[in-house]
Amino acid sequence: MSDEREVLDVLTTNARESTADIAAQTGLDEAAVEEAIASLERRGVVHGYQAVVDWDRVEEERVRAIVELNVELDRETGYEEMADRIAKFPAVEALHLVSGDYDFAAEVAGASMQDVSGFVSEQVAPIPEITQTVTHYVMETYKDGGVRFGDRDEDDRLSVSP
Repeated sequence: MSDEREVLDVLTTNARESTADIAAQTGLDEAAVEEAIASLERRGVVHGYQAVVDWDRVEEERVRAIVELNVELDRETGYEEMADRIAKFPAVEALHLVSGDYDFAAEVAGASMQDVSGFVSEQVAPIPEITQTVTHYVMETYKDGGVRFGDRDEDDRLSVSP
């Protein structure tokens, strides 16, 4: 495994690790870790560092949705151009070109269900190449960014015994 790959493995688990901690975990020296991180950032392999937030534990309401998007492309418009147009919206947190029954999967966030549905109907659906949208609201998140959320309320259903 390359030095950069080892550093990436540590960063994807915990991006707040110090270079000294990464060096200890990978067996590299700190200078090699610093150079690997600088190289990864310079080449655009690492685009940023973000906290993984369990939004269900934040008092402010925040609604997330997965929006399926079907597009019909013409000779002048390709998937890359469509992705650029859709990704520019701040409400779009992630955008993926996918295989299967639809073309793009967009992860969208807003202050309320009305906020998300308004965004989809007023900003995304009117794009001429988009032929269909299907919105799935996220009801509960159990894992995000590779991090499993634990300590959820215990199952409060009554057990049934014969």
